[in-house]
This record gives sequence, structure tokens and C-alpha cells, in this order.
Amino acid sequence: MAHEQMNERQAAAYLNISAPELAKLASRGQIPCRRVTGKFVFSKADLDHWVESRMSGLNGRRLAEIEEGVRAHHGMPHRQLEVWPLIPRRGLAVPLKAKTRDGVIRDLVDLAAGGDLVLVRDKLIEEIRQREDLCSTAIAPGVALPHPRRPLPYDITQSFLVVGLAPSGIPFGADDGSLTRLFFLICCKDERTHLHVLARLARMLDDRRTVEKLIASQSAEKLGELLLASEKAAIAAD
Repeated sequence: MAHEQMNERQAAAYLNISAPELAKLASRGQIPCRRVTGKFVFSKADLDHWVESRMSGLNGRRLAEIEEGVRAHHGMPHRQLEVWPLIPRRGLAVPLKAKTRDGVIRDLVDLAAGGDLVLVRDKLIEEIRQREDLCSTAIAPGVALPHPRRPLPYDITQSFLVVGLAPSGIPFGADDGSLTRLFFLICCKDERTHLHVLARLARMLDDRRTVEKLIASQSAEKLGELLLASEKAAIAAD
């Protein structure tokens, strides 16, 4: 639910942190919340964006904890593939021909549109652009996770993830100024899977050696093989 509100106990469980730790963050203004009759109240959407903005700096253990909290909140099955089933047939582009940030966004959306997954192409492109203008989804080194700020259920036919690899690298707004080579466009029809997919992907990409292998892929088939193996390894580590 886009406007779901949580009390302190629910928010702590969702983020899989202790209640005292959550209260400390809230009282210091370090997590989005508001006070209602002396109690902290949290918006799930705001918590999702707060976690997302910090995801690149979290280690694998913390990402696994967040995944577990999200999974428990939504009643999702345990140890299930989440990323791989969202990649459509012909949803991997190697190499990606775009040379600019906007070109990457257009090409990835068109890749999904070629599989009849996009209903309103121009609106989806603009939503993803606006999200990048707000804060780049490039996570150094070499990877970006572009997506709309919120799920767009009427612009796509189903949730999907398409992947593009630009071996030479493209400026995509990484904090350290590095070029981005591997792009995961994430588009979900509903709120329940968005953060879970982001956390799972971040875990898969937490190992630099894995990222280097993915970037070195010479074909879509090899990239797909490595992505599936990486997600299975992440599940096995739970």
C-alpha cells in the first residue's frame, strides 16, 4: 500500500532493527517520521526511500536483514528467486549501444517495450529521468539501478527487470565520478516487491569479484548465467 503507516514496533520489524535503535534514529531526525500524540509514526514509502538511498553503503549482512524484514512484512516465501524471474526473454542487452544517461534509459525502456511490457513508453522514461535527477541510482563502482520513484501499475503490463552492459562505461552520476557499465532497470507494478528486489540485487552485487565477472560478460547468455548463479548464491547464504 503506497500510503501505509507504521508505528514504532512495526517499523522496527520492517527494517529488522531493534526498537531502541529506531527510536534513537527518529529522535535525532535521522530517519523520516512524524510525532502523533507523543509517538513516532512512519510512512512505509518514506522508509523504503530512506533505505534505498543508503543501500550502496550497507554490507551484505545488513542487506540480508532488511530483506528478511520486508519478506516477513509482506508474507513472501523464504529462499525464493526474486530477480531472475523478473528478467524477460531477450531482457539482456550486451553490448548496450547508448552513450549518454538519457540514451541508457531510453534503450532499457525500449528493450522492455520490445517484450510488450510497457504501455506508456514516454511517461515511463520521464519518471525514470526524474528519479535520476533527484538522486543518481549509480552505485560505485560500475553499477546503476535505475527505476521510477514509485511503482507505476498503469504504465507497464507486469513487473520486470531488464539489464544492459556498456563495456566502455557511461557517465551516470556516480558520487566518485566513475563511469557506469552495468545497468539494471527495475519496474514494479506494486510496492510489495520494490524494496525486496533492490535489496536482493544489492546483495548479489556486494562482492566486487561478482561485479567484475558480470562486466566482463561477452554475451547476453553469459551475463544471464552469471546473474542466476549470483542470485542462487545469495539465497544459499541466508
